[in-house]
Amino acid sequence: MGLLGILSPRLSPLKSPAPEQQGRVIYENIAVYKRPSFQSERLRLYWKDMVIPITKATVGDKEPSYNRIWYRIGGEGYAHSGGIQPVRTLPNPVIEDLPGTGALAEVTVPFTDAVWNPDIPAQIAYRFYYETTHWVEKAVRDSNGKAFYKIMEDKWDLEYYVPAQHLRIIPSVELALKSPHVPAFAKRIEVRTDLQVVIAYEWNKPVFITRTATGARFSTGEFSTPPGRHLTNYKRPSRHMAAGNLAYNGYDLPGVPWTIYITKKGVALHGTYWHNDFGKPRSHGCINLTSKASKWFYLWTLPHVSPGKQWGYDESATVVDVTGEWAGEE
Repeated sequence: MGLLGILSPRLSPLKSPAPEQQGRVIYENIAVYKRPSFQSERLRLYWKDMVIPITKATVGDKEPSYNRIWYRIGGEGYAHSGGIQPVRTLPNPVIEDLPGTGALAEVTVPFTDAVWNPDIPAQIAYRFYYETTHWVEKAVRDSNGKAFYKIMEDKWDLEYYVPAQHLRIIPSVELALKSPHVPAFAKRIEVRTDLQVVIAYEWNKPVFITRTATGARFSTGEFSTPPGRHLTNYKRPSRHMAAGNLAYNGYDLPGVPWTIYITKKGVALHGTYWHNDFGKPRSHGCINLTSKASKWFYLWTLPHVSPGKQWGYDESATVVDVTGEWAGEE
């Protein structure tokens, strides 16, 4: 908390979301309470992938202490932020003329279904969520003339099709290196697992700080984020992450955005869309960040990945120091 106090002038104050702000229910269900407290009267339940209006963000009572942010849901009541992904519904123009190597795109609606064949929409391959990133190969039309983007899947070399209006082709200018004037040796990242924060330094001066959720202990094993000094020498703007049995603590997550690997075993900093509950260890070893925060680190760290590339690797990279040990509530 002392560190956060020192850096507080650099942090933006909590603001109420814009009127058009929405929330997607992440968990199987969430409860709405009369007041921003789990001890308050429960009013109703919302179910996974329901899209609800967020009209205000506020600080609730003292539990859970690591994340006291609650959202007001329309005029009904309050729901804890951990199980709600803030989203918007922003349709996009269709871009037919794409580079031969393809282009990076992000989902700009709460969710969209990727299908195996645009003419058979009932055969869904995956559901893609807000702010996930995907590599678009080209634009195509179904038999009715509706535009789809053909997605190149990066793990099993599969192909999907997504309604083109649901994805924003990211312009090259948006993928430029941040702080290019700062030499590589003057940039450093510190992951404080005791405080659950990630800090970026330039010349030992903090320039960016954000909350995180690092590796945790599960019934299936120990998945703590490995301490020590690491390097960001392998980066991907989009990654399909999958491992284990889905019925037993496994995961299958397409389009994980802004992935920065720091170990050969796959530990990475990356954007997160399957929870919004930062401030407590809960990952399989990775350093979970909001998608916006992960994008900042992705564009600030070395090596820089050119806009037309699906990955980048270089021995010259940014240092990541993982320090501390979680001593909070389990």
